[in-house]
Amino acid sequence: DSINAEYMGSLKEKIETVCTKIYGAAGVEYLNDSEAKLQRYEELGFGGFPVCMAKTQYSLSHNPDLKGAPTGFTVPIRDVRVNAGAGFVYPLLAEISTMPGLPTRPAFFNIDLDFENNNRVLGIF
Repeated sequence: DSINAEYMGSLKEKIETVCTKIYGAAGVEYLNDSEAKLQRYEELGFGGFPVCMAKTQYSLSHNPDLKGAPTGFTVPIRDVRVNAGAGFVYPLLAEISTMPGLPTRPAFFNIDLDFENNNRVLGIF
């Protein structure tokens, strides 16, 4: 069966479908305020967005120690975020971290070479 994210229902239903039908999970556990965030995102009009799961690359589950294609586990949704510009919602599974964004002014603007004083590099530390 193919899965079309736009017609799967609520964000919660999309997450649970991915976890149970694709990853082999028995269910989903919403931690912290992740379930309330999903409801709020629906109210703000982001319910039609697809979901992109932020999880370990080492397993189909949330746990990098569960190798192969495990089944019967419960997926913990630690947090849920929306990327409105790109048009997707991304739940964070277990202890996954996301990469920080770049600063508005890149650090290389502060680096310079001092050729008059022993060819020193300035602005690194």
